[in-house]
Amino acid sequence: MLSRTAADLYWMSRYLERAENRARMLDISYSLSLMPQDGRDGLDELAMPLLITGTLDDYLDGHGQLHGERMLQFFALDPNNPTSIYSCLRAARSNAHAVRGRITADMWENINATWLEMRSIAAEGLGHYGTSRFCDWVKQRSHLFRGATFGTIMRHDAYRFIRLGTYIERADNTLRLLDSRYEMLGDEAASLTEGSAYAYYQWTALLRALSAFEAFTELYRDAPGARQVSELLILREDVPRSLRSCLDEINEILASLPGNNGRPAQRLVAELDARLRYTGIDDILSAGLHGWLSDFILLVRQLADAIQSSYLEAA
Repeated sequence: MLSRTAADLYWMSRYLERAENRARMLDISYSLSLMPQDGRDGLDELAMPLLITGTLDDYLDGHGQLHGERMLQFFALDPNNPTSIYSCLRAARSNAHAVRGRITADMWENINATWLEMRSIAAEGLGHYGTSRFCDWVKQRSHLFRGATFGTIMRHDAYRFIRLGTYIERADNTLRLLDSRYEMLGDEAASLTEGSAYAYYQWTALLRALSAFEAFTELYRDAPGARQVSELLILREDVPRSLRSCLDEINEILASLPGNNGRPAQRLVAELDARLRYTGIDDILSAGLHGWLSDFILLVRQLADAIQSSYLEAA
């Protein structure tokens, strides 16, 4: 497969997964901003997606002081914000159009219809459509695309690069969301307390944002706390959005790609996968959860760079 084609497929799926992950971030922050904050400012919650994605300075430069409605608009529908949900879906549709002959009709129709509806929503405005409804719509359209992909495309290299983009993006998002909630809790997270209502709602909202609440209730009897949630989202291989699950998938995909160009990426993901496989939650917590997550975010970025240079750039 040509590296340009592989890159378009890979980035198509990354942008779609990124749009869904942005919607999950926005949904959790918007929901928590409406709840009692124990003296905290609800605007802090609405600013959290901007902090996670590194776009808070861009927002402040363009819009001045924090304002709930403007922050929601900037993060969700601003065409001039390259990391907004709108921009992610626009980029995904552009990549899909470039490889129209390598994806199925069902996949193309889904992503094209998503983009057309996105434009209609942007014209109406988020206030008219509703924030929670919009986030649910983005997640639903992403699910539909993955279903069309899984159900219609041949299991060849195109399918592998699509899956590769999904899991790289998903691993990064899980790490960032877990780190942001841990940091948001401050002293309550540092002491691993589980008793306060604020901590309970923070951890529960995170689990729901990552579609892991049902898995948590099945595996643990206690209320959500830093230890259990971290173990679930980092080390459980049977939880679809956990870091371990994503790296297992990436490892399998890279091992199945032909040729020797990908050895640096294959070696790095094997090392990261083994690191998780032989690490316990006590090891992570004793090292400091925030520092451990920050280090692993950089490692996932290095893995993405290795994939880019090994497979997606013309020799």
